[in-house]
Amino acid sequence: MSGENDLIKLYSGKILALASDIPHLGRLEAPMATVKKRSPLCGSAVTVDLNVEDGRVSAYGQDVKACALGQAAAAVTGGAILGRTLEEIETARDELRAMLKEGGPVPAAPFAGFEVLEPARDYRNRHASILLSIEAACEAMTQALRADCA
Repeated sequence: MSGENDLIKLYSGKILALASDIPHLGRLEAPMATVKKRSPLCGSAVTVDLNVEDGRVSAYGQDVKACALGQAAAAVTGGAILGRTLEEIETARDELRAMLKEGGPVPAAPFAGFEVLEPARDYRNRHASILLSIEAACEAMTQALRADCA
């Protein structure tokens, strides 16, 4: 019964609320960069489109086919991504990874919403799905900046 209670706690009301209201859901018409990431373990997938202006994310779209945890992470990413620099996104990715895998602190604002995913620390098989959106955003930002400089 303890395992079942842990799963119920993991899929909290906050996580389910985030998963049902993902910002910037949908694809951009003409993105500067597109990255698709997939977790081979669970099959979750996220496709991120973004545009950059003056070194900051100016437009963002995402197609999310993931579990509730991956969807909640995509909601946090989508809610904080506009106006962010590559450095800010990389920092959020690294802090989220450390929070999940090393028991590190919650990522700093504006990505502090990842706090809701702290209970997933103990579920290593869920980490890849949670990291998909922020990792895809980092890769897409890197591509867009390269294209913007060309």
